[in-house]
Amino acid sequence: MTGPLTGITIVSLEQAIAAPFATRQLADLGARVIKIERPEVGDFARAYDDRVKGMSSHFAWTNRSKESLTLNTKHEFAQEVLHALLEKADVLVQNLAPGATARINLDYESLKERYPRLIVCDISGYGSNGPYTEKKAYDLLVQAEAGFLSVTGLKDDMVKAGCSIADIAAGMYAYSGILAAIIERGRTGRGTRLDVSMLEAMTEWMSFPMYYAFNGASPPPRAGASHATIYPYGPFKANDGKTVILGLQNEREWVKFCQIVLDAPALATDERFASNASRSRNREELRSIIETVFGSMNSDELVTRLDVADIANGRVNDMHSVWEHPQLKARKRWRTVGSPVGKIPALLPPGGDPFEIRMDPIPAVGQHTDSILVELGFDTSRVESLRATGGI
Repeated sequence: MTGPLTGITIVSLEQAIAAPFATRQLADLGARVIKIERPEVGDFARAYDDRVKGMSSHFAWTNRSKESLTLNTKHEFAQEVLHALLEKADVLVQNLAPGATARINLDYESLKERYPRLIVCDISGYGSNGPYTEKKAYDLLVQAEAGFLSVTGLKDDMVKAGCSIADIAAGMYAYSGILAAIIERGRTGRGTRLDVSMLEAMTEWMSFPMYYAFNGASPPPRAGASHATIYPYGPFKANDGKTVILGLQNEREWVKFCQIVLDAPALATDERFASNASRSRNREELRSIIETVFGSMNSDELVTRLDVADIANGRVNDMHSVWEHPQLKARKRWRTVGSPVGKIPALLPPGGDPFEIRMDPIPAVGQHTDSILVELGFDTSRVESLRATGGI
């Protein structure tokens, strides 16, 4: 493997999604990721579901190209194993319960003098200080705390994101923060601590709704799959029952939409719809007009007409359609990776084309325990002793 992070070793006390997603992306770029799991059961995300040939869908997505080392961190010899790992590590990542690493002396303050080049990345729900520090934080709870649920859904019915968006946001900031810390260490020779909060990551992603409600102004209303403040921008049905999403960004596009898509050029200057603000105010009237026209076309005809008018659009695909998406196939984005249940498909990470992307197997629980311990200098009898006493 000759990716840009080849030679970098990550030790990760990780579970669920946020930390595993961050470290999987580091592994994609060639880093060696040693995933520390609970003996026998492993990361609890392994048991979230069994949809991938008996393996959890969440685990399959976030854990390729890693080595699994089982370790009971409360065992009397756990510290010896952990410090043997950290002697060779560049980065320690953890998203355990608040305070867990401090209780086993693996927090940054306990490690920084002994390992001055070590980068420590802590991922938590609410950060390392403040009134919410000890509060449990799951993805949906953070979506609520960050205001996401207040602007997502229908007028009287909040809706959560269909994927673990708060975990993903935190994982992305951990990933980019670690890359930045590696670059910084190259200049200073010293490691650092990253304190990544799911709440802060998710709040950063709240973007325009936050500023739209600036200084006490009314927040954007829930608008379903439509845009809250731009119209028309959202889903519309064709006469075959399929839904097409379209979006207008400016007045030039509005004129072309009226002329070519709706075949109603006079509508472009109708005072009810002469600006985005007026279209948004009168969206129900405009929706009725659009639906009448779209009701005369099937989805293929509608998409063709939108493309001719150069109006942005997309089909509402289900998951089965995404597996077969022609653009992903044309760009050869799919690979296969090994796993404890056999080969499964995996998507190449975005933007990684200039590098050699690592697409190695998903590990079984503790698959690499013996080989890693032997590498660290534990002889086979010691390894068996650790196993017999519940250490690994």
